[in-house]
Amino acid sequence: MEEFVKKIIFSVLAVFALLITSGANAKSIKIGTEGAYPPWNNLNSAGELEGAEIDFGNEACKRMGADCEWVTQDWDGIIPALLNGKYDIIIAGMSITEERKKKVNFTNGYMTDGIRFAALKSSNLGSIGSNWSGSQTKKVDLSNPSAKELAAIAQINTALQDKIVGAQGATTHQNYVEKYMQGVVEIRLYQTMDDLHLDLAAGRIDAAIGDVGSLIDFMATEEGKDITMFGPNLSGDVLGEGVGGAVRKEDTDILEMWNKAIAEMSADGTTAKITKKWFGRDVSL
Repeated sequence: MEEFVKKIIFSVLAVFALLITSGANAKSIKIGTEGAYPPWNNLNSAGELEGAEIDFGNEACKRMGADCEWVTQDWDGIIPALLNGKYDIIIAGMSITEERKKKVNFTNGYMTDGIRFAALKSSNLGSIGSNWSGSQTKKVDLSNPSAKELAAIAQINTALQDKIVGAQGATTHQNYVEKYMQGVVEIRLYQTMDDLHLDLAAGRIDAAIGDVGSLIDFMATEEGKDITMFGPNLSGDVLGEGVGGAVRKEDTDILEMWNKAIAEMSADGTTAKITKKWFGRDVSL
């Protein structure tokens, strides 16, 4: 009987020790996101984070066996807060650009979405829709544009001449209007896409530039029902190489963990499934 009790105690202690070891080995990761960029990431009416990247990040954490915590941060301070140690990785619809690579390292890309312009349906811009003379140019890759693609950009600039165009500050959208529309339009920058969308709907600006998914999401709301998109789907050059996670340059272990999870989720179709749920289409890489 005494020997049996000893075996039970030994087994319990062994399991307890295993649990302690497992807990000690679990990686704790803080994830920074904006929480104001649907359908990528957003705080809902209950104050809970939701969106494609929230589902994506949570699934990646499960595969890494990591204990993850989400932290919200205003967009204009999102990289400085990472560098100051507020969190370990940014998962926030951040496009991979050469300029940002000077400050942070990026994971492999996991999603991508084109950029388009939007305006009120009642405006002369809204009436352009698919009737503009460059309508056959549905997509423009700015990394190596053809003569036809350059003509499409010129036509959009002509349509927007001397008008007010809004963009979220510190984004690739700002990069685009400053490179391709400087001196053509009046550029108005916003801290959040929500503020930009509301000014567009109220007619305080003539047009807005944004991710297709974000614009579609807004157009599905009561406030955005009178908005329409126009012009080609833009990508490449200052608009980046798709969306990836950003980490501090010294955190190579975190980078490797996320790249492994990203590759697995891409290969088994998990990322595609998540994007179809939130975007209504596959925008996975």
